[in-house]
Amino acid sequence: MLYIGVDLGTSAVKLLLMNGEGQIQKIVSREYPIYFPNPGWSEQKPEDWFTQTMEGIKELIAEADKSQIAGISFGGQMHGLVILDKDDQVIRPALLWNDGRTFEECDYLNNVIGKDKLSQYTANISFTGFTAPKILWVKNKEPENFARIAKIMLPKDYIAYKLTGVHCTDVSDASGMLILDVKNRCWSKEMCDICGITMDMLPKLFESYECVGNVTQEIAKELGIPETVKVAAGAGDNAAAAVGTGTVGEGMCNISLGTSGTIFISSKKFGVDKYNALHAFAHADGNYHLMGCMLSAASCNKWWMEEIIGTDQYAAEQKDITRLGENHVYFLPYLMGERSPHNNPNARGTFIGMTMDTSRADMTQAVLEGVAFALRDSLEVAKSLGIKLERTKICGGGAKSPLWKRMIANILNLKVDVIESEEGPALGGAMLAAVACGEYESVEAAAAKIVKIIDTVEPEPELVAKYETRYQQFKEIYPACKPLFDIIK
Repeated sequence: MLYIGVDLGTSAVKLLLMNGEGQIQKIVSREYPIYFPNPGWSEQKPEDWFTQTMEGIKELIAEADKSQIAGISFGGQMHGLVILDKDDQVIRPALLWNDGRTFEECDYLNNVIGKDKLSQYTANISFTGFTAPKILWVKNKEPENFARIAKIMLPKDYIAYKLTGVHCTDVSDASGMLILDVKNRCWSKEMCDICGITMDMLPKLFESYECVGNVTQEIAKELGIPETVKVAAGAGDNAAAAVGTGTVGEGMCNISLGTSGTIFISSKKFGVDKYNALHAFAHADGNYHLMGCMLSAASCNKWWMEEIIGTDQYAAEQKDITRLGENHVYFLPYLMGERSPHNNPNARGTFIGMTMDTSRADMTQAVLEGVAFALRDSLEVAKSLGIKLERTKICGGGAKSPLWKRMIANILNLKVDVIESEEGPALGGAMLAAVACGEYESVEAAAAKIVKIIDTVEPEPELVAKYETRYQQFKEIYPACKPLFDIIK
């Protein structure tokens, strides 16, 4: 049988076709626009997601035996607010995960409602990107739109609804809304009351690998696929990427170097760090995970390369970087503010340490190292909980750089396992579809069969020691700059 994985990203939807053995048959990608109506705002039109997903599926399966398609599932950009009216029409463009307009609502949630209560209700505190403060923003700033809300959804769930007619979400993606009682995997009545919404405005909850329904007759006809095709709930992009890299079960780790960056640690036990510096979320395998999320990762390098120095020759710019652990230039990678572990939407990208002999290569190196140092910040929080890690998987566009992987191995002092397929969320989505259709008995069983390690980047003791010194210097820069960020915002 064949399974479709849909990775609904921020810049494009990537679609993947996988057979029952886990072999990738075809991949296609379709872009859509992103809108920035005001500084710090970030929006997309859900209708664009659906249009491009449908066109992408048609291209994906054009040469396949459509009768063999059994299931569809998703990895999706998290936290985005999709609101529908009583006729299931989109009320306004979706507020995205990297939208920073909700600082007043976050301040209200964290300091008036209180972080302790939020953590008690949801296992997390409020971040500007989360969905609950977005709901409050619409309530406060667009009351006429708020009054029309009949259903609240996340980005990938809008696609699932359009395919099946079912208002649904999964526990991993819902964990990032600040409305889910993560420990008990159910909606929080207290958070609904705080947001001024009712429980029936929220979609039905599923585990990521559960079937929410079959495709509608209309969708089946348009795509030329059987009406028996099952749609599984899917997962938030990071949880789906973790499935796609085999980061399931107890004590596994994955680093994602995409537009945003994450360090993702799977666990069979529920746990929260005392400062809520890491997100405590439900996982797509039926268990839990801790996640540190930085808002700008590979996007920092893209910004530096394309917007600042004006080139798309990424590999060529990295070939002159040879003196690892010796760079005196540092970069704070907070171009969109920051989540883990600082939770500061006012934080900004910052270079420090330049001198007259600083070269273009030094600056490029600082950008790459800055992202790795920021990931190390979240790793240090995990270590404070007693979590011991020796190795990590890696995925995302940035993972294609051998230099960046070497930096991460030595800055975090972890063995970095490179997997055969770095397709992350799209592959994870297809795997979840296969589990929903009974091809595999569990997510862990699917990961054990499908995910293959083809290389490991080992830490180098001498370089680890050099980078330890550099990291100790790096971690002093943010506290020193923080008062300035509050002034220059």
